[in-house]
Amino acid sequence: MKKLDNALLCDGFSPNDADKCVYSKSENDECVIICLSVDDMLIFDTCIDIASRTKLFLGSKFEIKYMGEASMILGVRIIKKGDSILLSQEQYIHKLCRTFGYYNLKLVSTSSDVNSKF
Repeated sequence: MKKLDNALLCDGFSPNDADKCVYSKSENDECVIICLSVDDMLIFDTCIDIASRTKLFLGSKFEIKYMGEASMILGVRIIKKGDSILLSQEQYIHKLCRTFGYYNLKLVSTSSDVNSKF
């Protein structure tokens, strides 16, 4: 991790104050963010050019394997819709419901006044 940290810092990346496994770099109007998780890396970018330069740089320093666009990381599903990115933990919630037996529960109505304003 120290070798990767030094390489990223030397290339102009800054670690995130809240999470030391997140690095970012801005050049002109372009930005790239790298998120590290054990032996995985997720690269977010505002421009394909800065992402390509980042991958070339990392490939020159380390043995890397490009896995394509991410669809899932740490149990979070990544969904691209146009210019937006949606993050979903639906599968994780289903797993929790199965684990703790919260499937096949019957709905119960409440005796609340539907016209009440909270």
